[in-house]
Amino acid sequence: MRAQPPGIRTLLADASARLTAAGVTSPDVDAQWLLAHVLDVPRSGLLLHDEPAAEALATYERLLVRRCSREPLQHLLGTAAFRHVELEVGPGVFTPRPESELLAGWGIDHLAALRERGVEHPVVVDLCTGSGAIAAAVADEAAYAEVHAVEVSEQALAYAERNLAATGVDLRAGDVADSFGDLDGTVHVVLANPPYIPVGEYESVAPEARDHDPAMALWSGPDGLDAVRVVEQVAHRLLVPGGAVGCEHADAQGESVPGLFAAAQRWSGIHDHRDLAERPRFTTARRR
Repeated sequence: MRAQPPGIRTLLADASARLTAAGVTSPDVDAQWLLAHVLDVPRSGLLLHDEPAAEALATYERLLVRRCSREPLQHLLGTAAFRHVELEVGPGVFTPRPESELLAGWGIDHLAALRERGVEHPVVVDLCTGSGAIAAAVADEAAYAEVHAVEVSEQALAYAERNLAATGVDLRAGDVADSFGDLDGTVHVVLANPPYIPVGEYESVAPEARDHDPAMALWSGPDGLDAVRVVEQVAHRLLVPGGAVGCEHADAQGESVPGLFAAAQRWSGIHDHRDLAERPRFTTARRR
């Protein structure tokens, strides 16, 4: 007698156990996302679905094997959610993290405050845009703003072009260090999620990032601050007096990044912000 296919609950429980054994940090959620993707149903509707067909089970098994090898969930799904937008992601582009949504939210709130003060169309620049996540979120939630973004990687730029195609964002190819010379002194908000991992911390980085995110999106010199130094310099060049910058950093850099901005002696209101897990996550400052 042919074996009956497993029920949805059993299938998810077995998958979660395998993902847990592989070291995946969110095994239950990942098991659900993969099965919902295979069955083309919302996660909330999984338990209402009929027994998966043999072909669906085979597809699910292939995806599970890849996730157990620590291939990013977003690469398997082909998309990543970021605030209220969905982004195309995959090999060659940095996968946006939930933590970066807080930086984007800070920027969106700051833009709203500027508009209330009479700046009808504030100008915002997203440095190191990668997939275009922050720029897309700002364009979605602050449609009145003039949004610009830059990316140096050709592979990442291809994703950003697709993700920002219908947003009105001015996307440019180039190095952050010499980008947007035409905007010098006219920008109200600069946002950046630059590479910030010290090159000596290779082994401490999760395999999903270490083995699958582009190297140029991760590593940033011996102390991890090489790119942040560039962001500080470029932000000062771009911003109007009183303009604000927000720069993401590693949780171990909650003192060094604010210290970097303070040492430049051209910023006021320097403040470090924590993420939902109470870890230092991004620094904001105002151009004097």
